[in-house]
Amino acid sequence: MFSQRKTRIWLVAFMAVFILTACSPKSEAAPAGESGKLQVVATTTLVGDVVAQVGDDLIELHVLLPVGSDPHSFDPTPQDIAKVADADIVFANGAGLEKFLDTLIESAGATERVVSVSDGIDLRTFENAPPGHDEPPGTDPHTWVDPNNVMVWVDNIERALADADSAHAADYAANAENYRQQLTELDTWIREQVAQIPPENRKLVTDHTLFGYFADEYGFEQVGALIPGYSTLAEPSAQELAAIEDAIREYGVPAIFVGNTVNPALAERVAEDTGTQLVTVYTGSLSGPDGDAPTYLDYMRYNVSAFVDALK
Repeated sequence: MFSQRKTRIWLVAFMAVFILTACSPKSEAAPAGESGKLQVVATTTLVGDVVAQVGDDLIELHVLLPVGSDPHSFDPTPQDIAKVADADIVFANGAGLEKFLDTLIESAGATERVVSVSDGIDLRTFENAPPGHDEPPGTDPHTWVDPNNVMVWVDNIERALADADSAHAADYAANAENYRQQLTELDTWIREQVAQIPPENRKLVTDHTLFGYFADEYGFEQVGALIPGYSTLAEPSAQELAAIEDAIREYGVPAIFVGNTVNPALAERVAEDTGTQLVTVYTGSLSGPDGDAPTYLDYMRYNVSAFVDALK
């Protein structure tokens, strides 16, 4: 039997097929895009921004998740399925992040066109979960919180675009190299900023276990997470909340970092119980163009600055 979520996705898929059949000319296949450019879909705003850095104006890019959406709980629309069906390449974070994706790409007949940008990254496992959580088997999908992992994204994106559009392979290579340099500079800047935080203060409490790759790379410890696990869809038990509050008090953690895509009510309750500051950070989505984190580079700079200001 299908879950309610899968049933919704299959219903959306049927509607998308109906729309495509009704609106497309019967005599010949519709062109991939009016611009003649490579048609590219990215699942999240984070993936989309990195794809845009490599593809630049050589591609026509559509991002499935709107700004501010939680990738753990996204449901696609008929228009999304139509975009995926027309895409030359679909770039996904992968590593288990986009739970909606398998059914979506099957509905759109796009299985062979999906590229997981996290392929090749040494994924963290649930053995590294914070105290107080008993995780089922699995891996941490939040690879982007370490810019060194995003360099792997760039490699995968460059390769896929060049394979699909060999005439512009040199352009994609130049764009990718330029962006790798920016990521290297970002990594250096992060290390300089983190140096302002005494090692004993480099402890993170977050809404869910998101910053594991960041913590491993830059010398932080994930003391706890309010939501048990790597997905915002999980719910903490009373015992888990009590364990987190105890850990916050034991370690003297001065701040709880809450993502911009989740309901802050639980964090507000824990902050009130423990007298801890609540700090908003960006997690599964960039901001809009006028916000604090319109690009991945801005996203990382904003979050690192928030960590430093709260913990130094």
